[in-house]
Amino acid sequence: MTRRHQTGFSLFGMLFWGGIVAVLFVVGAQVSPTVIEYLAVRKAAHKAAIEGQSVMDVRAIFDKAAQIDDIKSITGRDIEVTKEGDRVVVSFAWKREIHLAGPAFLLLRYEGRTK
Repeated sequence: MTRRHQTGFSLFGMLFWGGIVAVLFVVGAQVSPTVIEYLAVRKAAHKAAIEGQSVMDVRAIFDKAAQIDDIKSITGRDIEVTKEGDRVVVSFAWKREIHLAGPAFLLLRYEGRTK
């Protein structure tokens, strides 16, 4: 009688990989709203740079867009407005900490600039 070589996952292997997938899912569920907010900030900064003529205009337009898109991490006061040639350039940056477990945190740094 010959033994066939069996392949597949053991119970320990399934629990190990299931735990890794669960941790990645939990971290991803906490990170994804911040990425969505970053995209909204980038869109609001672009709109403000195109439509605004003065620093106060740009900040007001950004704040209106932030209210519509529910941006809470950054306000019009936090953006930097400069001029390069005849173009208005809006720069922004902020940090977000996500508590993982115990003393462990995930630090996310978001920054961007209109073109």
